[in-house]
Amino acid sequence: MSSDTIKRYLPWVVATALFMEQLDSTIVNTAIPAMAVSLHVTPLSLKAVVTSYILSLAVCIPVSGWMADRFGTRRVFGTAIALFTVSSVLCGLALNAPMLVATRILQGIGAAMMMPVGRLAIIRTFPKGELLNAMNFVIIPALIGPLLGPTIGGLIVNWLSWREIFFINVPVGLIALYLIYHHMPDYRGETPRPLDVIGLVLFGSGTALLSWLLEIFGEHSLDPTSFGVLLTLSFSLLAAYFLHARELTYPLLRITLFRIRTFRVSVAGGFITRLGVGSLPFLLPLLYQLGLGLPAWQSGLLMMPTALAAMGMKLISSRVLRHFGYRKVLIVNTLMIGVTIGLYALVVAATPLFAIVLLGLALGFFNSLQFSSMNSMAYADVDTPDSSMASTISSTFQQISMSFGLAFGSLITAWYLGDLPQTDRLAVTGALHHAFLTLGALTIVSSLSFWALRPRDGESVSRGELRTGE
Repeated sequence: MSSDTIKRYLPWVVATALFMEQLDSTIVNTAIPAMAVSLHVTPLSLKAVVTSYILSLAVCIPVSGWMADRFGTRRVFGTAIALFTVSSVLCGLALNAPMLVATRILQGIGAAMMMPVGRLAIIRTFPKGELLNAMNFVIIPALIGPLLGPTIGGLIVNWLSWREIFFINVPVGLIALYLIYHHMPDYRGETPRPLDVIGLVLFGSGTALLSWLLEIFGEHSLDPTSFGVLLTLSFSLLAAYFLHARELTYPLLRITLFRIRTFRVSVAGGFITRLGVGSLPFLLPLLYQLGLGLPAWQSGLLMMPTALAAMGMKLISSRVLRHFGYRKVLIVNTLMIGVTIGLYALVVAATPLFAIVLLGLALGFFNSLQFSSMNSMAYADVDTPDSSMASTISSTFQQISMSFGLAFGSLITAWYLGDLPQTDRLAVTGALHHAFLTLGALTIVSSLSFWALRPRDGESVSRGELRTGE
């Protein structure tokens, strides 16, 4: 398989997998209220259906880089697609909420191998000067998932049942497997490294425990003493991992990469930004359906402008970054995201439809530029031999932040709601409004992390230029 052939087809291979993963996650968000009625639980309690999926991603992604280096990108990517497709069918056949959560975890394990391995293949195929355009090309088709997901999910829930939303992945998964078999390159690590089992146990258990505690916080299922002990245990496990990783030659996640400024700011700085953004796919359908009383299909349609604007921004983000640079773009754009999230506190039943659509367009526009900037800048100064580890760390922290964002957004909403019933539309709307203001303020504060960048940081990606000095 020639290099030109790989460059021509690889973005489509990765985009098809991302399309399936994004389609599934956004369909679930729209169907949460219908699932709650069918499974006889409250809508906010079903956040576990969303968080368990993203949590399993965060826990399992650290293994993906090691698996790709050892078994090859083609085999790992193909296995991940197959597992994701089969588990999607099992999700549709779930009989109760615990069974649905369990199958979503299995689905997340499959997705955990898809995203970082696909990103790794892109990084190793395209030189840095072509990387931004290649990533944008991958993300544009993938954004069709969020575009169609809420709408298709709303229509299916309105006319059929929520179970059918998972079966859509079957034909897409088969197409992805065909493309992988014919066009996926098989990259492997230059030097085989052992799996850091101790690190996986420490990091995975610490992350899982912390996310679970955030999920149940405010539900009074644990007394304060038990909660405090478990919270201390989760932080201790994560601290133990970092101490363990410092002394190991081949750690699960090599934290020395954080010495690279562009990588550190992109991964660590973007973590807080994603807390606010990560809660929106769960909170917005609740605002539209529970707060405004809209049916599922109309709620889905209101999610479309965000995806459309995101696709449009991908077409110009390269020129924006080339002209203004990563530092200016990330500082200003993060502020705009925070303001946009806060403006959702003004959305009520009497709000004109065009105003909600404009707000969705603004959110998609700024979010798209933000993720293009953070995702591409992470690899600006990373050497090729470290690309597998960099992709693994970046994907891990990205999914952890999204998982924490979902739990954090739900936690804030539940806290503002207090003991008021979730059937009280005015109470739910008020709680969601306060949550949007809080998340918007947090996002605005997170813009301070990007002041650590220098004006020319990231130019090896945005302009294809290598810096000669600091």
